[in-house]
Amino acid sequence: MIRIAVYGKGGIGKSTTVSNVAVALAEKGMKVMQIGCDPKADSTILLRHGKEASTVLDLYNKKRQDLKLEDMVQIGYGGVVCVEAGGPAPGLGCAGRGIITALEKLQETGAYETYKPDIVFYDVLGDVVCGGFSMPMRKGYADKVFIITSGENMAIHAGANIAMAVENFRNRGYASLGGIILNRRNVPREEEKVQELAEDFHTKVIGTLSRSELVQEAEVLGKTLLEVYPDSEMAEEYRTLAEQILEACREEAPC
Repeated sequence: MIRIAVYGKGGIGKSTTVSNVAVALAEKGMKVMQIGCDPKADSTILLRHGKEASTVLDLYNKKRQDLKLEDMVQIGYGGVVCVEAGGPAPGLGCAGRGIITALEKLQETGAYETYKPDIVFYDVLGDVVCGGFSMPMRKGYADKVFIITSGENMAIHAGANIAMAVENFRNRGYASLGGIILNRRNVPREEEKVQELAEDFHTKVIGTLSRSELVQEAEVLGKTLLEVYPDSEMAEEYRTLAEQILEACREEAPC
């Protein structure tokens, strides 16, 4: 089982990227699980065609020990297994608590043994990397961390903070940095700045995505681009990125 955590600044396109890559891998016959680790609970929304998902934290608060695996899971487009951790209402608790609860309950209920995923994606809000937000990096969860960034200064800054956290946590046996993914915003010196970020943390840019209006058009329909425009050049970019992620996982030790 390949276990990957994807981090990046809020709004950088993590969930869109992960969902399209998940579909690309499902097309190859792989069993994919995507776990949304963001209080907004919208990581898997394109896989679920815009349908609301009950979050693990909300379900646990209601059902406690009666919470079952089937309560927490929905099957999305392409057979992708979808889970949303959720979080408390703003100002009413720690946002990372939903991630901790979700990952603990998925393990307790035997999610990985039941669904037998070939690859698990943890889609994590990356503006901060502390508390529950660092949990997907911990031993027993993700083995590799990938950072999605553009060449925008705030995205680069967030990416550097995430890479630094991965570097610091690795001494505890946490996940290692698998590489950086450039999601273009067509800003000046974009490739150069992202390459510099990669070099600063002794990693590499493993893939690049173009800025495409087709992605937004598909999102308006509540679907992944691979579902709406499967024959487009952008769809091929996501398929290529899926291969690049798998290759990056295999380069050092197996994930």
